Amino acid sequence: QVQLVESGGGLVQAGGSLRLSCAASGRTFSSYVMGWFRQAPVMERDFVASISWSGGRAYYADSVKGRVTISGDNAKNTVYMQMNSLKPGETAVDYCAATKRVGVRVPDFASWGQGTQVTVSS
Repeated sequence: QVQLVESGGGLVQAGGSLRLSCAASGRTFSSYVMGWFRQAPVMERDFVASISWSGGRAYYADSVKGRVTISGDNAKNTVYMQMNSLKPGETAVDYCAATKRVGVRVPDFASWGQGTQVTVSS
């Protein structure tokens, strides 16, 4: 059983930055891909970024390229997402997820955290 706990959300002004953390436990994560998704009110949950523990290769949604960086600390079993130049439309609950599959869709990820609220004010 994989447990994921997000932290680091909060209120930030447009143009500001936040760093989210996702602490993972319950497995050896070397074969896993870790992802971040966000879900705005009454919207679907959308892919933001992902990274593989083994090779460190990262993927990003087109909408966040150049503003978001995903990284991992293997020693701490923690994944981070640095978000810069945040926009009011990015107010959402951000979720950490884990999978042993290849993909960027919600169904590709089997384990999810509880989410952390990110609010971007204009």
